[in-house]
Amino acid sequence: MAKDYSKLSKEELLKTIEKLESRKKYGLIWDEERTKEKFEQDAENAYPVLKEVKGRAIETDPEKPVNLLIEGDNYHALSVLQYTHQRKVDVIYIDPPYNTGSRDWKYNNNFVDDNDTWRHSKWLSFMSKRLRLAKNLLSEKGVLICTIDHNEQEPLGLLLKELFADREITCITIVHNPAGIQGDNFSYTHEFAYFIYPKPGRYIGLQTREVDNEDIRNFRDVTGDESLRTAGANCFYPVLVKNGKIVGFGEVCKDSYHPRSVNLKRRDGVIEVYPIDPQGIERKWRFARHTVESIRDELQAILLKRRGVWDIKRTKNRFNYKTVWTDSKYSANNYGTQLLNQIIERGSFAYPKSLYAVIDCITAAANGNKNAVVLDFFAGSGTTGHAVLQLNKKDGGNRQFILSTNNENNIATDICYPRIEKVIKGYKKNGNGEKVAGFGGNLRYFKTAFVKKSINRDEIKVRITNECTEMLSVREGIYDLKKETTQFRTFTQGQRIMGVYYALDRSGLSALKKEFDRFTGDKILYCFTLDPLGLDQHEFDYWQNIRLEPIPQPILDIYQEIHELGT
Repeated sequence: MAKDYSKLSKEELLKTIEKLESRKKYGLIWDEERTKEKFEQDAENAYPVLKEVKGRAIETDPEKPVNLLIEGDNYHALSVLQYTHQRKVDVIYIDPPYNTGSRDWKYNNNFVDDNDTWRHSKWLSFMSKRLRLAKNLLSEKGVLICTIDHNEQEPLGLLLKELFADREITCITIVHNPAGIQGDNFSYTHEFAYFIYPKPGRYIGLQTREVDNEDIRNFRDVTGDESLRTAGANCFYPVLVKNGKIVGFGEVCKDSYHPRSVNLKRRDGVIEVYPIDPQGIERKWRFARHTVESIRDELQAILLKRRGVWDIKRTKNRFNYKTVWTDSKYSANNYGTQLLNQIIERGSFAYPKSLYAVIDCITAAANGNKNAVVLDFFAGSGTTGHAVLQLNKKDGGNRQFILSTNNENNIATDICYPRIEKVIKGYKKNGNGEKVAGFGGNLRYFKTAFVKKSINRDEIKVRITNECTEMLSVREGIYDLKKETTQFRTFTQGQRIMGVYYALDRSGLSALKKEFDRFTGDKILYCFTLDPLGLDQHEFDYWQNIRLEPIPQPILDIYQEIHELGT
């Protein structure tokens, strides 16, 4: 692992010294692996691109978003997504290898086992490179979730604090194996999930409790000095009730005003209900006047027959998520392994996540956004895709998933893809043959590929332009080929059209413009240019209502940024 400094140039030595001197005194420091990972060897002197596997496209509803499955090393997939989805991902959910020492993952194309004295450093190097890229994909309000067990929980926490210093980090516990996994001294029943989200403010949604477990409570504070009117002046106001229904809220009462009773009836039949207890003590409502509207649907007027007065109750079925999750639905055996075995017929996958644990993680992180883009770059058996499809079916949402997994032991082709296909189309359960209806949805399947670099800068620009079409389709969400010539192609998706012009010779632009003029929706044109500064706008003076994008320089710029990150 030690670096041979004698082989470095003067410039490389200066950069190394500068990096060492800039390291913080407090934080996570590990001996980074210097041997190139397999993904680095694959991409040596090459740029990653995407190539679609046409025979695996699934379409059941053209009105719904197109979900993506990318087969290949997730580092390459993340590199491509830097161009297609930078700052566009709302939720990242990952379940990386836990580094248990039981040869559950590879580094430099070799399994890492308990005898490898560098296995923790290798794991941190492996995760750091990928998390640095993932961070750039998160939207402004985006949330990242990373599950882990006790083997790397503490190092992961320190790594996350270093990489996401500007964000809030909360580690929750999920009891996923109530029976426990026997250790030498303890039986492990849980794992962890780190939530990384912006601060300050609310970015984690509320948990909805089922109706049969409703929590009915007083809306009026009841005991202690903190419940008195004087403890919260903005919380003393009338709740307006008519015909047994809450019809509104009055203004905050002046300090000098003291209602003569808990209920005051107005001429229009409206009853003003005040937070006054049976002893006549002025209390306060639990919500201030300016925030009570947010829970109006949780409030109801109750007639207390013994006293003959109206009171206000709150039926609360939405709560902040707790930091310990205990529910039988989180069982990784029942709703992970057994569920997967019911869906797919061949292959095996160790320790799939409970579908419902993933559903709840995504629900919490999406915070009510039914159009969230959800990324999982350790997709494995495809539980995250399954969860997104089930959520969309339940509430009519338009969430989109992006899954990335390698094809080690045919995980992508024999497990992940078949599972998603069956969940979309429907299937018969293995064992009893029970029919399960499909959730519907759309999917495009891609593989990572590479464009070889060249000493000639113009030549590499031509190569990238000729091979980047699928990346452009993914970036715009436009996939259906409409027309193809030697100079351009056009693609459509609903009310949107995208053109890709590949030639430096502009003679074909007039024909392409005619194609665009026939279309009334959104128009996007990607056009090849050798000029690193972009396109000559004068060439498009007569093009109207079109978004113009140069290629391939922005793609090359992204890859240069990744290289400079040193990830």
